Amino acid sequence: MSSVKRSSLKRPRFNVPSIKKLTESARFINLHDRMFDSESLVQAGKTPFNVVSDNVQEQGLIKLRHYPALEGFPTRHRVPVVIVAPLAINMLVYDLFEDRSLVRYLLEQGFSVYMTDWGSPTREHSRYNFEEYVLNFLPKLLEQVRQHSGQQELSLHSWSMSGVFTLLYAAATKDPNIRNIIVLGTPVSAYLSGTNGAFFQRAGKAMNWIEQHTGFHPRTLPAGLLHSYGWTNALGFKLLDIQGTLKGHLSMLRQLDNRTAVESHATHGAFLNHMVDYPGGINRDMLIKVWMDNGLAHGEFKIGGKTVYLKDIHAALLAGGGRSDTMVTIDAVRPLVDLVGSRDTTFATLPGGHVSMIASEAAAKEFWPVLGEWLAKRSD
Repeated sequence: MSSVKRSSLKRPRFNVPSIKKLTESARFINLHDRMFDSESLVQAGKTPFNVVSDNVQEQGLIKLRHYPALEGFPTRHRVPVVIVAPLAINMLVYDLFEDRSLVRYLLEQGFSVYMTDWGSPTREHSRYNFEEYVLNFLPKLLEQVRQHSGQQELSLHSWSMSGVFTLLYAAATKDPNIRNIIVLGTPVSAYLSGTNGAFFQRAGKAMNWIEQHTGFHPRTLPAGLLHSYGWTNALGFKLLDIQGTLKGHLSMLRQLDNRTAVESHATHGAFLNHMVDYPGGINRDMLIKVWMDNGLAHGEFKIGGKTVYLKDIHAALLAGGGRSDTMVTIDAVRPLVDLVGSRDTTFATLPGGHVSMIASEAAAKEFWPVLGEWLAKRSD
């Protein structure tokens, strides 16, 4: 057997300068920061605000934010804008980037801006339902806006579920000082919402059949059983647009040498990855009353032991839906303009899907100027 000389065995060599060059490259640094220090990349939540109150709920869960006027952009319009946020999301979606921040845009247009911050509910708050938010919390928050601003007339900006809150509040209270209402991506005629609407229509029929034959219906389930956690809500949002989610990750990997692109990916992740819980009572009301029962489609809704009517809403209305929204299609939102009692109604189509209609670059360029002009004409 032939012998092998030790000198002929090649040992692996590590090129120290090459490793150093790799670790100092922009791609390596950006990937490291995205994986292990993502908070340093997040650009959201930079617009300063004050907490006006935290006493509408006994544990301080719910807060009212006020965004002071920015330097160089004095308040010019008399009627304040109240952003009524939906549940499950965190507030970062309204203030993602300096050049894509809805609150900053409204401030730059000369509006006084407030926001409802619903906090992070837990299973302890499972019983909270439409009645609690619409007839208890929201009226108290709006009263505090009036006290703080010194103005009685208000504009309410709502999106997704918060559109339901806003519409039911306006219909139930017949508040004469709601001057303007914006409703975006809200399922008014839920069955018309494409595949999603058809699914809930079939589910509603199935539940009614089960109730007729067994006496059981999900509306009788304890709220605690329907409570959903923030991580499940985040997963649900991503699965609704799984293609867009994957494209976002791939785009970031292709642009690892671009710090701005990596910051953008981290900022969107900060919003989508940190959603909060849905109280069980809210899930029950939203899934059954709004989606399965198509409860708003005929312009009436039972809440607080009585039926309220959308025809009792007389504020100026700007409604809209996202052109690529598969959760709540344009057709599901459009009927609203014919159900309210308002004479001043406008319907708009927005670029983007259910989330991007609020915070995308396209929405900022195309829709925000429309929103700003519409409000400006009706806020003095």
